[in-house]
Amino acid sequence: MTSWVHRLSSLTELNRKARHWLLGWWQLIYLGALILVLAVSPSSYKRDNRQLLARHIYHNTAPILLGFTLMCAVITVVITRIVIVTALSYGLTQYALQVVIRVLVLELIPLTAALFVALRCAIASGVELSLMRQRGELLALQQRGMDPVRIEVLPRVVAGIFSTVTLAALSCVVALVMAYLAVYGFTLTGVVGYTRLFGQVFNPAVTLIFLMKTLFFSLAVSLIPMASAMYDETDLRFRASAELRMLVRMFAVILLIEVVSLIGNYY
Repeated sequence: MTSWVHRLSSLTELNRKARHWLLGWWQLIYLGALILVLAVSPSSYKRDNRQLLARHIYHNTAPILLGFTLMCAVITVVITRIVIVTALSYGLTQYALQVVIRVLVLELIPLTAALFVALRCAIASGVELSLMRQRGELLALQQRGMDPVRIEVLPRVVAGIFSTVTLAALSCVVALVMAYLAVYGFTLTGVVGYTRLFGQVFNPAVTLIFLMKTLFFSLAVSLIPMASAMYDETDLRFRASAELRMLVRMFAVILLIEVVSLIGNYY
């Protein structure tokens, strides 16, 4: 009898966790759809909302743009040098730059930009939004006839997306320039060959996958912390476990996007 009670209790707990897991993903999808509708609605860009959106975009992008770009430039020079020296030792110099472009620009920089924005901005915005909800500020906005999602959530999500895409785009350009300088130096003799090589790597299919991957990365790191802040009802004493679940969900989505992009690029 005791064993049956224990099994029933285990099944009940498993069922509760499964429902909680499915509810979390449903809330994320729902918030994403709501944000998409608000993002294309002209009423979301009135004067006050535009100022709030511009402030969030500036605070999410400007303070980290220079540092991240310099970091990518240094890493590009180091990785390019390592790849070139290794390729020379094996007689594969003609493939060295292609490896650098594929590994660094195509794979590492978008992933690094997304993680950098998540750890530097998006998670902090989610915590701020969660505290506002717990203090009743979002409910107060709703009681005054204002939409808290439009006023407080949308600017944070758009700012996270803008920051991720901007960091990835600018860092890719800097990485391509630094890779060229590391191989050819300050001369234009290799521009034609380098441009041809870039075109061979970034064919239309690869370019589309690269753009989609960067966009989905930005959506993941921007939406998941906001969904956790808006809908997670965990008691304040257990906020650490709630934030851990949010991080696990974010990294799982990022890993899935990366795996799908790798399959699309190389299979």
